[in-house]
Amino acid sequence: MDKVKPLLIAPETTIKTAMQKLNETSRKILFVVDESDKLLGTVTDGDIRRGIINGSGFNDRIGNIMQKKFIAVTRYDQNPREYAKRLMSEMEIEQIPVLDDKGVIVEAFFWSDFLEDSRRGRSEQLFDNHVVIMAGGKGTRLDPFTKILPKPLIPIGNKPIIEIIMDRFYRSGFNKFIYSLNYKKEYIKLFLKENNFPYHIDWIEEPDFLGTAGGLSLLKEKITDTFFISNCDTLLEIDFEEVLTWHKEQKAAITIIGSHNEVKIPFGVLELSNGGLGKILEKPVHDIIINTGAYVMEPGVISYIAEGQYMDMNELIEIAKKDMNVSVFPIYSGWLDIGQWEEYKRSLKIIGDQ
Repeated sequence: MDKVKPLLIAPETTIKTAMQKLNETSRKILFVVDESDKLLGTVTDGDIRRGIINGSGFNDRIGNIMQKKFIAVTRYDQNPREYAKRLMSEMEIEQIPVLDDKGVIVEAFFWSDFLEDSRRGRSEQLFDNHVVIMAGGKGTRLDPFTKILPKPLIPIGNKPIIEIIMDRFYRSGFNKFIYSLNYKKEYIKLFLKENNFPYHIDWIEEPDFLGTAGGLSLLKEKITDTFFISNCDTLLEIDFEEVLTWHKEQKAAITIIGSHNEVKIPFGVLELSNGGLGKILEKPVHDIIINTGAYVMEPGVISYIAEGQYMDMNELIEIAKKDMNVSVFPIYSGWLDIGQWEEYKRSLKIIGDQ
């Protein structure tokens, strides 16, 4: 029961608190219980993601989005551990609660309990989907560092940024990378050539600075399937296979990976009503979803970019969403933006502590 207690939450718990609890426990599931620990429902990170996409607020009750239909075993089943293992394998689920005769949760089995290594190494499956890394910008927010080194080669710990990006995609089974290069491109090409990476690496060279999306126009002959895009200053600690699955389920042309963030207003905020003061909110906190600079995209979207045309990603998305579905894959932690000094310094500490 000790491993289950941290996963128990009340139905009145806010979605935001549940998100934080999921991050702390890293078990991908929470069990919603009443005062006597009777199991009422389950909540996964996918349930929260769908709830937010469908309009739920961060301060809404988790009980509103929990799954009331769940699979469980009882402590009285013959060999409940083996029974749970068989159910998980047959139904492709990763967690099963164990209940007593009153429906009270007393234990839980996790697929990782039956594996020597719970997805810690490289994914067993390698996907054919490419990862395009946009690495052509000047990185002026990191001056004067980038006057010497291009931003993609700035080190975080003992590795440059782009090596960490490739390593993280590789863990999820993606090993085909295409770089969009411009500024100090010979440095980057030399680094990619001289290191014996277990990846397939190619690149395109922008004839001019084409913005955060314009370089994609040079990929029309290279990309024929769904692909990822990552800015070279975006570090994500997520399961990219899960993002790809979400993208397919949503039948999206573009999926934006967005990250929850808190915006803290360091002042008292005045709410007006009928020409007068309604109320004062003292240093309020606003919950928002920020664009991480990472995407999943269908190759047909590239046709919206004229070859050699300067275009930023927000412009491409606005044009494409008039004709196509654009989805969002919200995450709640695991994003670092190292494109500015304060975030770069924070990244050094976080990755150094891992």
